[in-house]
Formats: sequence, structure tokens, C-alpha cells
Amino acid sequence: MAPVASGHLLALLKRTGLPIKPLLLASASIWQLPALADAPTPVVLKALQVNASALSPLPDPLHLDEQNTTGSRLGLTARETPATVEVKTQQDMQVKGLRTTKEVFSDINGATVGNVPGNPAVLTMRGFSGSAINVMQDGVRVASSTLVTRDVDTWNYERVEVLKGPSSVLSGEGALGGAVNMITRKASLDGQHVDGMFSAGSFNTRRAAIGINQPLSDTVAVRADISSLSSDSLYDIDHQNTSALGLTGSLLYTPNDDLSMLFAIDHFDDSYDSAYQGSPLVAASAAGHASGIVKNPYGLVIDKSARYLNYSPDGAHSGARSTALRWTTDYRLNDDWSLNNLASYYTARRDFFLSGEQTYNRSTGLLDRTDQRISHDHQFWSERLSATNDTLLGDFRNRFTVGGEFNYTRFSNPRQNGTTTSVDPHNPDVGSFPSSDSNNWPGAGNNVVYQSNMDTTALFAEDAFNLTPDWLWVGGVRYEDIDLRRAITDLNLGTRQSFNPTYRPFSWRMGTVYNLTPDVQLYAQYSTAVTPVSSLLLISTANGGFDLSKGRSVEVGFKASAFDGRTTVLGSLYWIRLNDILTRDPNDATLTIQGGSQVSKGMELSTSTQLTSQLQLDLGVSLVDARYDELIEAGDADRSGNHPVNVPHTTANAAVLYRLNTLPVTLGAFVKHASGFYTDTANTYFVEGHTTLDASISYELKNATVTLRGRNLTNAFYGEYSGYSSTQVFLGAPRSAELGVTFKF
Repeated sequence: MAPVASGHLLALLKRTGLPIKPLLLASASIWQLPALADAPTPVVLKALQVNASALSPLPDPLHLDEQNTTGSRLGLTARETPATVEVKTQQDMQVKGLRTTKEVFSDINGATVGNVPGNPAVLTMRGFSGSAINVMQDGVRVASSTLVTRDVDTWNYERVEVLKGPSSVLSGEGALGGAVNMITRKASLDGQHVDGMFSAGSFNTRRAAIGINQPLSDTVAVRADISSLSSDSLYDIDHQNTSALGLTGSLLYTPNDDLSMLFAIDHFDDSYDSAYQGSPLVAASAAGHASGIVKNPYGLVIDKSARYLNYSPDGAHSGARSTALRWTTDYRLNDDWSLNNLASYYTARRDFFLSGEQTYNRSTGLLDRTDQRISHDHQFWSERLSATNDTLLGDFRNRFTVGGEFNYTRFSNPRQNGTTTSVDPHNPDVGSFPSSDSNNWPGAGNNVVYQSNMDTTALFAEDAFNLTPDWLWVGGVRYEDIDLRRAITDLNLGTRQSFNPTYRPFSWRMGTVYNLTPDVQLYAQYSTAVTPVSSLLLISTANGGFDLSKGRSVEVGFKASAFDGRTTVLGSLYWIRLNDILTRDPNDATLTIQGGSQVSKGMELSTSTQLTSQLQLDLGVSLVDARYDELIEAGDADRSGNHPVNVPHTTANAAVLYRLNTLPVTLGAFVKHASGFYTDTANTYFVEGHTTLDASISYELKNATVTLRGRNLTNAFYGEYSGYSSTQVFLGAPRSAELGVTFKF
């Protein structure tokens, strides 16, 4: 790696606070480990497929015939799974220029993503968002996605697997709209590999990364990856310096054919100066250049001339630092039975010092601002053990797994809330963010420490049975016992209150897959899920007495390959209903009860086709109709029939790749479209839809690829998400360019 890049990575390492010298010495010692005794090459488990067609010389663009760990614990392929499963590999990320978590999520068919400082890369899918989507790392769900998901560099991930629709039966409470599994790069015994990349682009954006896989013997291999990203702002916003560091490492030990152990460590660090809260709506008469991208009855607009302004006080920032350890053991007892054990530990520190609300005041013409000072001290331990059987019942194959899981969470959350000076929307004097001992946090409820301890015990089972060689039934159940102990200390009042809610949800699913031909499958599934009325670790005293909301879903679809594997098509229709959401008592609007409901129904279609030996086309289209069946809010306001926030009706992604005959050059074009969405449940603020165009030109060398990429080439001005306030809209990044090199030896 170039000295500049290496120096930059070392500087970022120092900023993490990790003990650098012991880490370097430990790394050196790993490289000098003596070769262990030779052992036979690890066994390759038999493929778990249902009448798959002969292998095509072309790649599997939608990954139908690959085992998927997120859709099932039985080693089912996506073709065998009675649900919509989507995969983004590291190669996909590099071809499409997906640099961060948020960019990968936005490439998921039917998904929309926001970069809200309190929960970066917050994901909306199938009409549900936030804590209704589970995000895991290597199969471990630490907490609600609104707490743990960060917008970090994608280099450290081998693939991202997405299971659409309810999946609590696999990943626990919260997985109503779907589950996303971020799978890190792992050590392997298939030889030495060195790969890396570096790039530079608009807004002073820099990326650098390198990964090394090294077998130490026939039974031991290590891998380490390091990535860094820095930018003045990925959105070209003033005073929003951005940086991210990723460190992942693993050691694989396979002493014999029956036993395999993987030890992994991950460290991620990200930070944002003066956290951007979106562009606030102002009166049209006060705007220097009024845009029409937000419709509302109040005459408020996004001021295009203030597009780059950041109204957060100096010293406001957000960021997170997390470290995870995992020990995975796979042991084959005999030809039919195997055991899997996963022990993990996670710790994180997160800070959110921000001005969350910046509201236009018509009487003064200024933006009134709030201040929040929020921290998370988060620790999590997990132990999961399962046994899997793969055998014949009569003449037909049956795959079965049963297991248990125990998690313990300790979470401390100091919060300070107050107000700060108002600012001129055109020439803001933002001032300074107050310190923790400032007089800015007086009054009851403004200086509070929330503490949570939570034990979760789960039992689960799953089965896949071939009724015939072409007809597969898949079912699963999960029972959870959740014991939450929550304490709230008001430092201003000197009071403390505590409560101890418990939850015992039961989730299940049943589905079937039928082979019309070896290349065409039909599937159907009924599934259930549960989600809290708010994130359990952040739940308020008022909400602590409510039970989990319960969801159910029906999905039917097909998966097909044609033209010798050159075309793959996935299609699905789904219906999801969530009951017991919070609403107001229709007989007493001052009382909050569980009685509301939301329904989402929609269609998704994904296709990838190799039109010629040089031309490939990928397309994803999603339509969703999400509405509240029943919802009454404060003041007896009836929102029934309205659309949820940040849910567009239509989204589409398209990619075209063309390889020249005469030169090792590939041209790419990438189109993304999202229709409009509302920023409030009253549906009074509507953000218009948008379409963006990216393009790339890549030149392949012997061991490297040079790529010039342009993003948002039409320089579209658009809103992509709303945050804490319905009158603040996060704007999409303007036109930008990037030149990068990837290499592999």
C-alpha cells in the first residue's frame, strides 16, 4: 500500500484507542505460528439442493443455487427457501461502487435508506422500518437495528444476505419487515490471497483497504482486513467531516475432517463532525431559491440556496466504536448429525451530540433549535448451540435442526435535553454545543440516565422435508423468554424509578417449494413475527406495560432460470399485517392503548440476464401499498388509511454492463428510482420522487482494475428520507466523481 494510505490507516488506528503495540505484536506472532500437524483436507459437505439444473458456465447472478445462512439454519439454497432472499456479494459491491452500508442497503430491491445521525443507514423494507427490521453481523443480532447499525465501509464484508418479510422465527423479536445479515470476510485454506483498493473522489473523499488470507498449514489459516474512509462529507454538507475504520480478522482451525473452529474479531469506528440533521423547511417568502420537492398546505419549502448549510452547533457530533468477538465451532458427530456452537461478545460506545430539531419560526424568521446529548455504553454476550440432522425418512430427505440460545445485555444511556439559540437560515451563527455540566440541561426529565439489563432465552427448531423429489415443505418455530430490567434516574430531581417487563413471544412459519421443472420453482409461505412498540433497550416507563405487537404474513412467488442459466427471474406477492400498535382509545383520546394496525401488501420482481456475451442487464422493481388500518393519535386525530412515514409506493434499481470486444474495458450504467413519500403520519408533508443515474468505465489490467465512476450524473436535487422532525428532509448527494483501483494477487 502507498505510504500515504498506510499512514492514514495508522492514524485512524490510534484514534480508536485500541492498544496498537500489543495488536501489532499479536499480529506478528500469528504470522510466526509453527505449522501444526498435518491433517486431511476438511470435508466438503454434501450439497443441499432440490433437483438443481446442471451447472452453467456463467455465474449465478441472483445466487439461487448458493446456500444461504439468513433464510434458514438448514443449509438451504435460495432456490429451496420459501421466501424472497437477496444477496449482495463483495464483487457486486465493487462493480456497482457501493462504498458504505447505506449504499448497499439502498441497492436492495424494495428498500429505502436514511442516514439519520441517531441511527445511520436506517432501513425501510416492505412498509416497515427501524426496529421492525433486524440487522445482524455474522448471524448475531445484538439489539434493535436502530441501535447497532452503522454506515461503515463495505470492504470488510464478503456478502450481505437479505431475507424479506417476517423472520422472527430465525432472528428473534423485531424481524417483521425482514432481516439483513452482514457477513464478514473469513480465513480459508484455499491459498494465499492479497487484495486491496484505494480511491479518491469529490468532497475530498478517500478510501483505502487491504486484505490478506494466509494458510499457515494444512489445518490453520488466518485472514486480516483493514479499511478506512474519510470525507469532508459524503453529501457535500458544510462541517460534516466523516471517517470510518474497519478492522476484521479471523483464524480458522480444522484439525480433522469432523471438526472446524473459527475465531473472529471485528472492530468498527465511525465519526461525523457537526451531525447533519437534514434541510429544514422554511417559508417560501424567506427562501433564496425555493424548490418544489416538498408539497404541503403550509407554504413551506426546501431552500435550494441553503442546500450545503449545516445548522448544528460547533462541537456537535455523532459516532460509534464497537468490538465483537466470535467463536464458531462445527462438529460432525456422524454421517447424519452435526453440532454448531456460536459464542459471541460485543461492546460498543456511541455518542450523539446533536441539534435534533431545527424548526422554522414564522414570527421571527429564525430556526429554533434543540440540543440533545446522548451516549450508549453497550455490552452483549451470547451463546447459541444447535444440533442438525440430515437423513432419509423412508425414501425422502429430511433436514432438521433444534437448538437453544441465551443472550445477556447491559446497556447504559445518559441523556440530556435542552434548547439552544435560534439561527438565521441564511447566515447562521451556530454557536457551540454545551458541555455535560452546562446549565443548558435544567428541569425534570432533561438530565436522565437510563439503564437496562436484559436476559433472553430462546428455543428454536426448523425442518425441511421432501414429500417428493420435487416437493419440499419447510417449517420452523421459535419461543423466547425476555426478561428486561429497566431503571430511570433523574439527576435533576434526584429520583429513580424502575420496572421489569417480561415477554414470551412464540413465532412460527410454514412454507413449501415445488419444482415445476429443475429450473422453475413455485413457493408459498405463512409466517409470524413480533416487534416491540419501541426498542426494548430504550422503552419508556409509559410503554413498558405494553405487550409486543404481533405480525403475520402470506407470501407467494416463483424463482426461475432460463436459457442455460443466462436469465434468472424472481417474483413475489406478499401481504403483511401488524396488530397491536399503539393508538389512542377511541372513547378517551387521552389514553394510549394497543389496538392500532398497519397493513402492507406489495409485489417484487428481480431479474438478471446475459443478453449477449458482452451485455448484462439487472433489474429490480418493487410496489408496496402500506397503510394504517387503524390509528388514532393525540387530539383524537384519526390517521386510519394514511401511509407510514418514509415508505415510497414504487422503487426500482437497474444496472447495465457492457464489455468491449477490442479492449478490456467494461462500461456500466446504474439507475435508481423512488417515488414520493410522506414525512408525517398525518400525510401533510409529501416529498416528491426522484431518479438518479450513475455510470462507470473500468479498465482491467493483469492483477488490477481501474475504475472511473460518476454518481448522480444529472445532479438531481431530491429528498431521500426524513428524520426526527417532519419538517426536516435529508437531501441526496449532488453530482460527484471517483477514481479507484482494486487489485488482487
